[in-house]
Amino acid sequence: MKFQNKNNFSRRNFLKTSVLAGGGMLIGFNLLTACKPDAEMPVDIENLNFNDFNAFIKISDEGYVTIFSPNPEIGQGVKTSMPMIIAEELNVEWSKVNVVQGVLDTKNYKRQLAGGSQSIRFGWDALRQTGATTKQMLVNAAAIKWNVNANTCKASKGIITNSNGDKLGYGEVVKEAALLEVPEDVKLKKVSEYTIIGQEIVNVDIDKIITGKPLFGLDYKAEGMLYASVLRPPSFGQKLESFDATKAKKVAGVIDVITIGDKVRNFVKAGKNNWTFKLSETDKVVVIATNTWAALKGKKALSAVWVTDTKLESTQDHDKILTKVLDGKKQNIRREDGDVHKAFSKADRVIEKTYHSPFLPHNCMEPMNFYANVTAEKVHLVGPVQTPEYAASVVADMLGYDIDKVSLEMTRMGGGFGRRLYGDFVYEAAEISNAIKKPVKVISSREDDMTTGIYRPSIKYRIKASIKDGKVTGYHLKEAAVGGNMYGLIPNFFPAGCIPNYKVETGNYRGNITTGAWRAPYTNFLAFAEQSFFDELATELNIDTIQLRLDLLQNVKGTSDKSIQYSGQRMEDTIKLVREKANWGKTKDGVYQGFSAYYSHNTHVAEIAEIELKDGFPVIKKVVVAVDCGVVVNPTGARNQVEGGVLDGIGHAMYADFSFKDGKPSDRNFDTYRLIRMQETPKVEVHFVENELSPTGLGEPGLPPAGGAVANAINAALGKRMYSQPFVKELNDSSILS
Repeated sequence: MKFQNKNNFSRRNFLKTSVLAGGGMLIGFNLLTACKPDAEMPVDIENLNFNDFNAFIKISDEGYVTIFSPNPEIGQGVKTSMPMIIAEELNVEWSKVNVVQGVLDTKNYKRQLAGGSQSIRFGWDALRQTGATTKQMLVNAAAIKWNVNANTCKASKGIITNSNGDKLGYGEVVKEAALLEVPEDVKLKKVSEYTIIGQEIVNVDIDKIITGKPLFGLDYKAEGMLYASVLRPPSFGQKLESFDATKAKKVAGVIDVITIGDKVRNFVKAGKNNWTFKLSETDKVVVIATNTWAALKGKKALSAVWVTDTKLESTQDHDKILTKVLDGKKQNIRREDGDVHKAFSKADRVIEKTYHSPFLPHNCMEPMNFYANVTAEKVHLVGPVQTPEYAASVVADMLGYDIDKVSLEMTRMGGGFGRRLYGDFVYEAAEISNAIKKPVKVISSREDDMTTGIYRPSIKYRIKASIKDGKVTGYHLKEAAVGGNMYGLIPNFFPAGCIPNYKVETGNYRGNITTGAWRAPYTNFLAFAEQSFFDELATELNIDTIQLRLDLLQNVKGTSDKSIQYSGQRMEDTIKLVREKANWGKTKDGVYQGFSAYYSHNTHVAEIAEIELKDGFPVIKKVVVAVDCGVVVNPTGARNQVEGGVLDGIGHAMYADFSFKDGKPSDRNFDTYRLIRMQETPKVEVHFVENELSPTGLGEPGLPPAGGAVANAINAALGKRMYSQPFVKELNDSSILS
C-alpha cells in the first residue's frame, strides 16, 4: 500500500496492526482508511507526470511537487530539511511534496558538500530564494491568465487566488510560469509566518530505510556490473613487491586479478591533487569478481609480499614525539593577545595540564564502496561521498577527461563522520574500471575500513593558565598532533577575547599514517581538554564552574575584534538555559553533575552530564543539552543530530582506543574495538534557544562538549581528573570494559 503523505505520515493518525510471523513477515494496514468505504485511493507521487521548472523543482499537472535535495545525505537530515526550506517559501503543502536526491550539478547547485555542518547555513538564503521566486513566477503566470495585476493575487497551499475569487492550482500554470522572466526581487516570509519550517517532519527516507529499499551505495546495481576488492598494504610505510594470485583465481566467481597504481602516481606527480586526495601511491592488488563474496574471498586467498618503504611507526613512539613537539620551540603561533609570559611571571599561581587523545577510525556502518563505469566517451560514478565535486574533478584529471564528461550520482550514506570527505575509494573504482573497461563497484570489508583507512590524528594539548588576585590573567594553549593541526578559526573560539593575555601555538609531526577530519575535527578532543581545564581552574579559584564561564564571557561582549568567532551573549544565554533545565547544583543525593560549553561550527552548545556510582564506578544517566543554532528548521532532525553527537562524544571519550605497532593498526573489527553499548547510553534531553537568527550547524556541535561534561561529572563523583582518552584507562577498572 502506498501513502499519499509519504514524507510526513503521523504516528498519531496511522494505526498499524502487525503480525510477525515465524518467517519474519510484517503485515500492516491502515485501519482508518480500511474502515471508510468511500476513502480515496492514495496518490503515488513518485509516478506522476512532472513538468520541469528549474533545477530544484518539478510540478505535476495535479499540483504535486518534486523537490531535489542538492547536498549529500549522510544521516544529518539535509535531504529532509533543505526541501522543507524550499517548500516553505513555495507555499505548498508538505503532504504534496516528493523529495529526490539531486545529482552533482555545479552549474545549478552551489556547495554540494557535506562537511563542517554547513549545508543548511550556506543553503538557507539560496533555498528560500528559490522557493519564493518559483512561487512568484507561478503567481505571475496566473495573473497573466486572468489579465489582472499580480499584486492582487495570493498563493497558499499550492493554490493561487485573486480578488475576484478565481482559483488556479500550481499545476495549471506551471508550464506558462517556466517561460516567464525570473523576478529579481521577491519577498521572503517572516519567521512568524512559517508553516513548514519548525514543524516535526519525519525523515523523507524513513519508509525505505526501515523496509530495506535500495538507498545506499551498497544497494546500487547496474547491468553488467562487476565487483572489486582491493588488497592494500597491511602496514603504513609498506609497498607492494610481488604477489601470487594462483589461489585467488581458483575461487568461484573470480574473473581476474590485476594491479592498479600508475594513474595515481602520475596524478600526484602532476601536482593536481586537492585536500580530499589521500591515497597511497603504491601498487595495489585488485580481485575482480561477479559478486561481493567472491571478490572478498578471492582477496583473502591472495599471497603478497610487502616491503618497507618508509618508517613503520608505533603509538609508543608517537607519544614521545608529541611530548618533544610540546617541549620544543618550533611552534606556529595561531593567535596571540597581550603577553602570556609576562602574565605567568607576575602570577600568584600558574596551573599547567597536559591532555592526550589516541588515533580513532571512523567506523561508518556502511563500509566504503563506489561504482564507476569508464568508457571512451564518459565516466559515470555512483555512490556515497561527502565531496562529490572534488571527487569528480580528481577522476577527470586522473584519467584525462574533460570535467563535463564525468557524471556523479549521490546515494544515501550509511555514515560519514568525515571519512567520506576523502575520495580514495572513488579514485580506486575509477582506475579499476578504466583498466578493465567494464562497470565495477569497489567493496571494502569492515577490516579494510579499520586497517587501511583514514584516522583522527593523535593529539596532545598542553594548557597553562595564570591566576592573579583571583582572576585568570593568562592562557597558553599548545597543540602537538600527528598528521595535521587545528584549522585556522579554532584559535578564535572561546576563550579568545575573554582573557587579556592569550596565546595559541601548534606543532606537527608528519608521519605516514593517513589522518583527516573526524566528526568535529580537532574540537572533538580540544573541547574536552579546555572544558576540563576550566573546571579545574574554577576549583582553584573556589568559584562555581558555570559562573567562571559567565564571568569570562562578559569580557568578550561588544568586542570590536572581528576575528572572534563566537558570541558572548549567545553563549551566555545557552549556558543559562542548560543551567535552568538541568537544575544545576540541586540534584538528589548520589547524582553528580559535570558542566561543559563549547562553540563550534557556528553553533553554541552547553551540556550538563549526570552520573551515579554503581559499585564505585561512574554510570552516565542523563545529559541535558542547550543549543543555539538559530532557526530550527526541523526539530525532529535537529534533536536527532544533537542526541547522536552527544552519544558519539561520550562513547569515544569513555571507551574508544586505537593504536599502531610497526605501522599496523591494533584493531580490525568491532570484536576488539570498543564502542559505547546500548545499555550504556544515557537519556539525552535537548533544549533549543529560541530566536529568529539564520540557522547554523548541527551535525557536529553536540559532540565536542560531551567528553568534558562527563569528565567533570566523574571528578565531582570520584575526585579524579581525566587527562587522557579513553577514560576507562584513567579509571583503570577492567569491569567497565566487560
